[in-house]
Amino acid sequence: MVGFLKRTRTSPIGVHIGSHSVKLIQFDASGTDVIDAARWDLSEEIEPNQVGPVAEAVTRAREGRGFRGRRAVLCLRGRDLFIQNVRVNQASGDELQRIVQHEAASRLPFPSQEAEIRFVEAADVRQGTAARREVILLACRRTIIKRLLDVAEQSGLSPVAIDVEPGALLRCYAKQYRRDDDQQQQRMFVHLGGSTTAVVIARGTRAMFVKYIDCTGRHLDAAVARYLKMPLPDAIALRRHNGDRRAGQRDPEVTRSITEALRPSLDQLAGELSMCVRYYSVTFRGQPISQVVLSGGEASEALQEWIGARLGLPCELGNPLRSFHPATTVGRIGQWDVAAGLALKGLNQEFAV
Repeated sequence: MVGFLKRTRTSPIGVHIGSHSVKLIQFDASGTDVIDAARWDLSEEIEPNQVGPVAEAVTRAREGRGFRGRRAVLCLRGRDLFIQNVRVNQASGDELQRIVQHEAASRLPFPSQEAEIRFVEAADVRQGTAARREVILLACRRTIIKRLLDVAEQSGLSPVAIDVEPGALLRCYAKQYRRDDDQQQQRMFVHLGGSTTAVVIARGTRAMFVKYIDCTGRHLDAAVARYLKMPLPDAIALRRHNGDRRAGQRDPEVTRSITEALRPSLDQLAGELSMCVRYYSVTFRGQPISQVVLSGGEASEALQEWIGARLGLPCELGNPLRSFHPATTVGRIGQWDVAAGLALKGLNQEFAV
């Protein structure tokens, strides 16, 4: 999960392999212009862990486009990572590394000898009368990293780094929230995707809490299919078609049915997010969350309003390309946050893992 990046006239190509598509984006060296952005949908039969079909999709996404060079930054998916906030004894340097490695060995669901293990220091906290160090533990099987490198090789890319989604999210939005006042604010970033939902609470660009929660686009599709008693592909198409239309053009009856179908799943999402807020508030006292930023392919104005109301916090839709021009892209703008953060690696090193 570590890479070495040289400065060139362009960023690397950020390659985000999701559950429904692969997304590629590249910026100029100044980090102000989008050189190109492309999305290629994956068929329902393709799993993101299948090297050949995914590499073919990445290749197709690059064909005939304006991407420059072969350098790329790829990303480990949430389902491939073990992530946990952990409290350890206060230490630094090699001693802290040793402590975290020992702690990881007792927590990982797979042998630590088979894993790449990294951590991010959050802050010092109080546990009873003792001072402890809160760290974010990240681990991944080496076989998964090898598989991702195989995708890059078969698609003709030269990987310069492999990142993680939480790091890419913070790097993406650091470009927008970079004023001195922003650096003192605590924000919760919620990336709601097709198969993973990442929650990152950060102070400025410093990650304080990371968790993946089990409420995703696939859960929402299944809920609509059950409620309306229709085949899953039809439910997916109905929800996408209704969500992509302007509010004034939606069929009120269809919208009402979808809303009722999604209510239990969205209640579950609200409960999970509330627990994340509660953990953070108890752990890092005196540092209240000021805002929620909602992004990902499932982000919408309706969901933004709903989450803000349920959590009692200001909530805005993330626009990962707000600081770039021209910001031409494909589909919902929120789906590009991870890919943008990957491309920015090397131009902006916040949350380097």
